[in-house]
Parts: sequence; structure tokens; C-alpha cells
Amino acid sequence: MTDQTPQAQPAAGTALPPSTGLRLMAVHAHPDDESSKGAGTMAAYAAAGAEVMVVTCTGGEAGTLLNPSFGDTTRADRDIAAVRREEMAEAAGILGIRHAWLGFLDSGLPEGDPLPALPANCFAEVPLQDAATPLISLVRRFRPHVLISYDEVGGYPHPDHLQAHAVTMEAYRAAGLADEYPEAGPAWEVLKVYYDCGFNPRKFRTMAAVAEADGEDVPFARRLMMFDAMDAMREVLRRREAGEDVPDPEVIPPWVTADHDVTTQVDVTGFLDERDAALRAHRTQIDPDGMFFDAPHDLQRRAWPWEDFALIDSRVPSELPEHDLFAGLR
Repeated sequence: MTDQTPQAQPAAGTALPPSTGLRLMAVHAHPDDESSKGAGTMAAYAAAGAEVMVVTCTGGEAGTLLNPSFGDTTRADRDIAAVRREEMAEAAGILGIRHAWLGFLDSGLPEGDPLPALPANCFAEVPLQDAATPLISLVRRFRPHVLISYDEVGGYPHPDHLQAHAVTMEAYRAAGLADEYPEAGPAWEVLKVYYDCGFNPRKFRTMAAVAEADGEDVPFARRLMMFDAMDAMREVLRRREAGEDVPDPEVIPPWVTADHDVTTQVDVTGFLDERDAALRAHRTQIDPDGMFFDAPHDLQRRAWPWEDFALIDSRVPSELPEHDLFAGLR
């Protein structure tokens, strides 16, 4: 994702309009993904009266304990899936949203060269039609106006994130077609679909620049280095496409070429506490002193009080940039 963000940014503290009668569904791969990607937006819409549902595709069974300050690990070591279900319920309560499980098996993140095979019957290995059917059934029952999920590389190429993208886009395509997936219930047409852009480089660079200008500690050092490396790779690709004789980079991660401009920013000024509390509810996965909490709330409110999204398709007229996921539906 390049540093392309709407120029007409909303004023910080802009409240959402009343949203009673509107419905938003966010599709995520694992418990905790919902709290690190768009949680402030979901809390804001729920507070404005919208019905908000998070759908979690897998139970996170392949996860490991990532929080060094977790404490007694006995139960998490024995049954991390059960602990993560409890964490997800707590996070949903903090955000004021509904939650549903699709019930698929976590695929894990394969590592090694060559990569090992994925577990049999895991989410990523389920054929698309079979994987999409329960989501389409849920869409037809909940009847969301708007869907949110990941881009075509899953935000990063975890097998379950890729499959979450695939089933979301299939649900957006097919849920409104009565002759497709007839076993999933009466058709319901979703009107807009967005990709989450929570790792928008411009956001992190802007906050770092504001902190430096104000004489404060500069956050996000590792992320900024990663964004610089990605920009260098994109420049090599650009020069090659222009016909220049430049050496190939050794590795081009797929997220370097997945490039969606931010079209929509939702003000979450009043919901930073809820977002952070929801993240911390996922105690097995989230270090309370970790990278998600690098930027103080005061800095976020001054420099970047929004969560960012890319409108990928709309079945209603949409004027960009937007500051409301339900723009065109009110």
C-alpha cells in the first residue's frame, strides 16, 4: 500500500451520524484479528446505533502463546482454543458488537524451505464453495449493508487470511443471487465491500513526524524501516516496468504489489480506549506493552485519529473520499 490517502480528511472528533437500522459485518481469520484491524470503527458504529457483527473464520487453534507477561500458562498450554474463545467473547463485549464463529480449523502459518503441507481439512484447504457457504448463510440471516475484510494478499499472506478474503468476496458476489447457494437461505445483496487498511504507511509516518516535531519519542521504528524497504522494492519494480536494466530484488513479498488507495477514513477519536481494551482482552496473543500500543492516545488524536479503509466495490453511488462506511446508504 502506498502513501496515498484522501486529501480531504475529516476534522478530528467528527462524530458518526445516527446509524440505527444499518448493519456492518467484518470477516476475520482468527480471534484477535478483529481487535487489531478496525476495532475502533466497529465500536464507533455500534455506539451510533448500527448493528455490527464480527465473523471469525477459525478458532485460532494453531496459535501459540505470544504474550510474555501472560502468567500461568497451564490452561493455555492445554487448550488454547478454549482460552481464545473466552478472549473473543470478552473483546466483543468491550466493543459492543455481535460475534459469530464459522467453525473452521486454523491452518497455521507454515514455515521452512520447502514449506510443509497444511493440516488436512484446515480452513485454507477447504474448497471455496464449501468455505463460503456458512458465511453466505450468515450474511443472508444478518443482512449486512457493508462487508469488511482483507485485501487479496490477506494483509499479509497467512493462508487463513487469504481464504478469509476469498470467502468474503464470494459472499459479496453471490449472497444476493437467489439461484446460487440456495441452501443458504433467502438472498440478500450486500451493497458495499471494503478492505481494511490498518497498516497504511502514511498513518505511521505522519504520527512519527508529528512526534518528532513536538520533541516526543518517535514510535514505530521497525515499521518505518519495513515501509522504507517496501518502497525501495516498488521503485525497482517501477524502473523495470519502465524498461530500465535493474537487478531483480531477491524476494518480492506479495504485499508489495497489493496496492489499494485509502478511500475512506472513520474518526475513532472517542473509541481508542475500547480498541486497546479489546486488544488486551486477547491475552494469549497480545503483549500489553507491545507494538500495538507504541503511540500514545494523545499523539493519535493529534496526528491520525482515523481508521483507514479502501472501498473496493459499491452497488450504490459513492463519492470519494468518504468518512462513513455507510455513505450513499443514508
